[in-house]
Amino acid sequence: MFDKLANIFRVPDLRKRILFTLGLLAVYRLGGHIYTPGINPDKLAQFFEQNRGSLLGFVDLFSGGNLRRLTIFALGIMPYITASIILQLLTVVYEPLAKLQKEGELGRKKITQWTRYLTVILSAIQSFGISWQLQRSGDFVINPGVGFILMTMLTLTTGSAFIMWLGEQITERGIGNGMSLLIFAGIVVGLPRGIIDLIDKAKNGAWGGITPVLMVFLLVFMIGVVAFIVYVERSERRIPVQYAKRVVGRKIMGGQSTHLPLRVNAGGVMPVIFASSILALPQTLGYGLRNSRYFGDLLRALGWGEPLYTLLYAVGIIFFAYFYVSIVFNPSEVADNMRKYGGFIPGIRPGKRTAEHINEILTRITLVGALYLIVISFIPEWMITGIHLNHLWGPVGHFFDSLPNWMLNGLGVQFYFGGTSLLIVVGVAMDTVQQVEAQLIMRHYEGFSPRSGRVRGRRAW
Repeated sequence: MFDKLANIFRVPDLRKRILFTLGLLAVYRLGGHIYTPGINPDKLAQFFEQNRGSLLGFVDLFSGGNLRRLTIFALGIMPYITASIILQLLTVVYEPLAKLQKEGELGRKKITQWTRYLTVILSAIQSFGISWQLQRSGDFVINPGVGFILMTMLTLTTGSAFIMWLGEQITERGIGNGMSLLIFAGIVVGLPRGIIDLIDKAKNGAWGGITPVLMVFLLVFMIGVVAFIVYVERSERRIPVQYAKRVVGRKIMGGQSTHLPLRVNAGGVMPVIFASSILALPQTLGYGLRNSRYFGDLLRALGWGEPLYTLLYAVGIIFFAYFYVSIVFNPSEVADNMRKYGGFIPGIRPGKRTAEHINEILTRITLVGALYLIVISFIPEWMITGIHLNHLWGPVGHFFDSLPNWMLNGLGVQFYFGGTSLLIVVGVAMDTVQQVEAQLIMRHYEGFSPRSGRVRGRRAW
């Protein structure tokens, strides 16, 4: 295993890419320790500590803890994700944008450029809302005024644009998955704090006499969730494909049997990120209206752990799972390419019928993948804040009052055992290992997994 890891640094280009990626991740973490001017960080940290089991703690997770300290990277990657969601939705309903997406590399560059502009606009709007709300909410600001608002807008917008640039540089000149690696780095940084919190709970007996039992259960549960995530992420539905024999000159081409792999979770973690970012917008923009007579009840119903939030979260994950798959996979295009090269699915006519057959299978496995994402995503919510079924209307809510307190209000665990964070960590780690492994195999080195060493590297004696 150590010899395989050493192979990474024997390839000059791969070594440069990994060191470049690590360097930019270090810059990202360095920016997480530079505070926004004019902020009282102690008061802000105390406020987040009081609301750590709410949606604020969930949003802070994606910023790597930068939001609770309001550093220059406090907005994190969320404005870029929101801008990407908006433009991808527009490609479905706005025909000129859909045509631009089909123009190849030039069209994608144009859409990427518009995504950058929209990211800056959204960052400016969010930073204005944050600075204005901080001035109204307490002793968070040292010198309130117009100067503080403009400085905060400039600082946070610039930080968000710089994070976007870091992610693009890692994608182009590093090992890829730039934006995902930035989220990955932000989550991993919070793991030691979560482990320390669990150790303190074990020492203090936070859950009474069953604390040791619950600790063992949590550890076993985390290992089981990791194994479950790895199993589903590697699962695929293989459609058999047969290529007919054809004569090209003096050679007979084709005639072999292969398969078309369809991943169960083709969208990866993106549907979860899209759904959570959309639901975070009302809470973020309407934070100052939480005590309003008109909007207060609606915002509280959209709070983390509330039944309405849980329902919309599940529906959003299912919607974005299908939406994302429809963008990255086109059954009609696959069927046409298969027919061009003499391929066909046994028992299925080539062309339109093949596309319909692939689409039927893709629809079923995408639903399975979406349900898997829902189960994984609800694990941290129910463990941290519970599911407030007793907040339902009238007699329905009273019916659930008899449920145990840990089910309604959660266990108060601050380490995200499973759920969105663990899904991102495991998924990004697997993708990164696969990319590095592909680079090694391409240069005739052995990969990490046992079945990857198809081409053995030459040994120097």
